[in-house]
Amino acid sequence: MTTERERRFPGPRRGQLGFAIALLVVSVLLLAQIGAQTRWIAGAELFAQPRFWPAVGLGLMTGLAALYLVRLPWRRFTRADAAEALKWLAALEFVAWFLVYVWLVPIVGYLPVTMVFVPALAWRMGYRSARWMAGSVALAVAIVVLFKSVLAVRIPGAAAYDHLPDGLRSFFILHF
Repeated sequence: MTTERERRFPGPRRGQLGFAIALLVVSVLLLAQIGAQTRWIAGAELFAQPRFWPAVGLGLMTGLAALYLVRLPWRRFTRADAAEALKWLAALEFVAWFLVYVWLVPIVGYLPVTMVFVPALAWRMGYRSARWMAGSVALAVAIVVLFKSVLAVRIPGAAAYDHLPDGLRSFFILHF
C-alpha cells in the first residue's frame, strides 16, 4: 500500500532505489580504499595533504548518497526498478567489447583488430547493410591512419608482427 509521501513524489520512480543503493555501495568502497590509495605527509599543511581533498570528496559523496537513500519516499523494489537496472547492466556489454579489443590489440595488431571490431560493433548496433559495413571498414582504416600517422600515437607492435620478415615487420610496427 502506498503512503501519502509516495503518492506525492513528483519525479520518476523507476530505478531510483537501485541507483541510491549502488551509489552508496560504490562510495563506501571508494572511501574504504582512501588509506591505500593516498598518503598523509607529515609536516604538510592540512589543505596541501594528498589525502585531504579526495577524502572530502568521497566523504561528501558517501554522506549525500546515504541521505539520498534515506530521503527516498519508497523502500521497495518493483518490476520497473528491475527493468531499469537491466537497462543499466546492458551497458556492460560494451565494456566487455572494449576489454576484448584492448586484450587483442597487443596480440594481433592495431589495424586488424580495429578493422574487425568497428564493423562488428556496427553490426551489433543494427547497421547491417553493405553500405554501412563498407563505411565502418573505411572508418576503421581512417582511425588507424589518424592515430598512427597523423597524431603519431605510439602503440606497441603486436606479437603477430614477430612472424613477419624484418623489413615488413618494422613497417607494420610503425604504420599498423
